[in-house]
Amino acid sequence: MRNYSRNLSSALLASVMIYLSMVPTSESWGKEGHYATCKIAQPLLSEEASAAVKKLLPDYAEGDLASLCSWADQVRFRYRWASPLHFIDTPDNKCTYIYSRDCHNPEGEEGMCVDGAIKNYTSQLGNYGCRATGANYNLTEALLFLSHFMGDIHQPLHVGFSTDEGGNTIKLHWYGRQNNLHHIWDTLIIETAMKDNYNNDLEEMIAAIQKNVTDSWSDEVPTWEKCSTNALACPKLYADESINLACNWAYKDADQNSVLEDDYFFSRLPIVETQLAKGGVRLAATLNRIFNST
Repeated sequence: MRNYSRNLSSALLASVMIYLSMVPTSESWGKEGHYATCKIAQPLLSEEASAAVKKLLPDYAEGDLASLCSWADQVRFRYRWASPLHFIDTPDNKCTYIYSRDCHNPEGEEGMCVDGAIKNYTSQLGNYGCRATGANYNLTEALLFLSHFMGDIHQPLHVGFSTDEGGNTIKLHWYGRQNNLHHIWDTLIIETAMKDNYNNDLEEMIAAIQKNVTDSWSDEVPTWEKCSTNALACPKLYADESINLACNWAYKDADQNSVLEDDYFFSRLPIVETQLAKGGVRLAATLNRIFNST
């Protein structure tokens, strides 16, 4: 796997983000989903991890990781080499993910998928505080890429089928409006929930998910956080979960030219909210393991 790293000054990072912030994207959780993932994660950081994150963030972020959680989407046209790092394409209807088979870019370079990206940037951040090796990497970018990709891997259709490009080529209607299946999972389920359940207030939706994390899901959280191999991150596990959810929920009853309405929305919303929670909890757990050991 290529040890991909780029150097970018904070000033250029800011200008790139501002310039590209208006570019639309359909390659990952929408801005709301990524914001939610990082917003859920930050209060769960240890004291050491919180200090490291704030030190690595550019000054203009004012210590708020969520404000830059979509950065990796905003620079993907500048960093075209990173485009395959947002997803995994798997064989149609196999409903399995195998690293050696599926984690590669169109040129066949192994490790160039969201699983490989999480491993790479986790490894880079492990050099935090080490003068000898830390200078070899842009650890601010590593933090922003890791935070973003941890969200991506929890969006089920980011571990979808090759032929339909993770649902991007499945054209259908969402409450009468034409769209594609991938965008429904990236953005429209969240937007519909915000409108119907949370007064169009993303912060209110995030607060409800955080309450579930501390209350009704609290018994599950230690399992979400744990890596069975004692690794810093375990993206293979997350990808396995996502392809199963894609097969059993995202693709199910979502045929070409179909119309998706209440039945689909109400049965899939709990999955989306749980995946946002898992992404946030696991991002925090990963950063805690990284920075508590440096």
